[in-house]
Amino acid sequence: MSTHTTGSALQRIFIDKQSPTAYQALVRTSEAVRAVAAEAGLDRTLVELVNLRVSQINGCAYCLDVHTKAAVRAGETAQRLGVLAAWRDTEVFTPDERVALALAEATTDPADAALQQAAYDSAREVLTDDQISAVIWVAVTINAFNRVSIMSKHPVRTR
Repeated sequence: MSTHTTGSALQRIFIDKQSPTAYQALVRTSEAVRAVAAEAGLDRTLVELVNLRVSQINGCAYCLDVHTKAAVRAGETAQRLGVLAAWRDTEVFTPDERVALALAEATTDPADAALQQAAYDSAREVLTDDQISAVIWVAVTINAFNRVSIMSKHPVRTR
């Protein structure tokens, strides 16, 4: 067993590097989820909004950095990115985006059964079953990546 020290604190293991087979399985899952989302007709910006909102909730700086850049590449605006954390208090998101964000939040923190059911019920009114499934899979997958990055303490690098 190796330990890496930085000053007096032990450096975290980058679990993606330590267990590459497991990490590559997660990457393949993410690629499959991206394809499922596209097949369901979800716009890439909606997928990135879900990735960002879940990463905000989890406090994953690394994933916030990665997915902010991806959202910008997909055409997302600075205004919408700036107000994403308060999406319920603005009208800049479409009905599809709003129900997807609520469903992603319920997937990320499923302890509140009433809130979870309300998010699911609202999604059923706006999204297809394939889209609901895809949104949940996007949220599940980014939650997993958040935990990998948080527990590994992946650094956000300056540009």
